[in-house]
Amino acid sequence: MLDFLVLLPSSTSPYYAFKTCDAFGKGIVILLFLFSIVTWTIMIEKGIVLMRVKKASIIFARLFRDKKYVLSLFKSSEMHAGPLVKIYQAGADELLNYYNLGPESAEFYGSEKYPEQKLTTAQIETVRSILERAVADQILLVEDKIGLLATAVSVSPFFGLLGTVWGVMMAFCAMAIKGKADIGAMAPGIAGALLTTAVGLLVAIPSLIGYNLLTITIRQITVYMDNFVEEFMAKIKLEQH
Repeated sequence: MLDFLVLLPSSTSPYYAFKTCDAFGKGIVILLFLFSIVTWTIMIEKGIVLMRVKKASIIFARLFRDKKYVLSLFKSSEMHAGPLVKIYQAGADELLNYYNLGPESAEFYGSEKYPEQKLTTAQIETVRSILERAVADQILLVEDKIGLLATAVSVSPFFGLLGTVWGVMMAFCAMAIKGKADIGAMAPGIAGALLTTAVGLLVAIPSLIGYNLLTITIRQITVYMDNFVEEFMAKIKLEQH
């Protein structure tokens, strides 16, 4: 961004404001520029990851609904990725412990029949707790770095405001030194103040839009995981009857 400003005519471009403002104003602009790099990196990286996670969740949820038994996907689940797979494997592993079955038996029972052993109410609730704990773990992974993006969204306008106040203050100080309202003395401070405001908004606005879009996607993935837990438990209860 700073290189782009340099290419513009120095007398009419924002580069004039950057060149004439003091070290404090330049520091704020550079800091906001670094914030911009961080936020765009997070938004692009998380956007790609979340779209893959969402797609994988939809695919695995459909596969699970098409199966008659809970353990039907135990072996083939290793070929899939996504949070729903991790949740499924956590619940399936617990069921295998209750049924005293190994992975090979799980594939047989999952496709041919269901173990005749009945689960107690406590065991069923334990499976639900394990699934919900797995959901919580996956949510933490999905929300990784989102807090940093939210911080950048919140802090950027305030850094811009700080630069604005500082620039206006410097402009009045220059006017006081001159002893009169000299536009030449006030221009650098005012220009620096407006520059920091503009840069702060340029960082905050895209970050806010990206944060909202990522948050919506995370909310959708969370709904998929919660719904999957309910479907998992519903199949267990049907198999028990």
